[in-house]
Amino acid sequence: MNYSMVTAVLLGVVCVLAKVEGHIDNQVIACKTNDTDAEDELQLDGNEILYVDFKNKEVVFTFPEFIGKGKSDKGRIPKAQAEHQICLNNLNIIVGAEKSPPEEIDPPQSTIYPRKKVVLGKNNILICFVTNFYPLPVKVKWTKNNAEMKEGVTLSRYYPNSDFTFQQLSTLSITPEEGDIYSCSVEHKGLQEPQTRIWEPEVHKGSNMAATAFCGIGLTLGLLGVGVGTFFLIKGNNCN
Repeated sequence: MNYSMVTAVLLGVVCVLAKVEGHIDNQVIACKTNDTDAEDELQLDGNEILYVDFKNKEVVFTFPEFIGKGKSDKGRIPKAQAEHQICLNNLNIIVGAEKSPPEEIDPPQSTIYPRKKVVLGKNNILICFVTNFYPLPVKVKWTKNNAEMKEGVTLSRYYPNSDFTFQQLSTLSITPEEGDIYSCSVEHKGLQEPQTRIWEPEVHKGSNMAATAFCGIGLTLGLLGVGVGTFFLIKGNNCN
């Protein structure tokens, strides 16, 4: 059984909130009845600070580097494992009481955008942001000019949203050229067909802009010359 509506209720019970000096400290603990993909995450104002990697039994700090490296927190691992067991026990009790209610499904919303300003022929990264989906998982596929791309592709782990849906990031390393067409396709059980977003590099041709400006200036000067010539012609006729 995947994350279900019952799990969302359970998460609401074990989601610990603390408000200190205008900031919100949030701990999210999630579990499945099949005891896979356990989640123990600490957030500050909605941004992830750390999470417990149950497979490798380590605490992974994910806040920005400029804040400083996190200190080792080995004591958090046995605490997270104990909380995971409590989560499983509570979940099994609720599932039994509710007689396995139907799973709630939320289809994903996705968008595609470049990491930095696009310059043709220069390396860049395309980001496909997938959010508000439930349950796990989603599948992300990249294409360039209708050909599937597997090199230079990354996929983040899943991040929980405040409403117990999930979000995930996928990136593609690119060197855009004129005429390239990229796409990001997302598959999920809440979608009848893959959700595809298209991205094309915007082309700003400096030489063409210069030529257009030059033609415009020439046309203006030409009209000005015609106007001046007409003025003197009229004056000459009046003198005669």
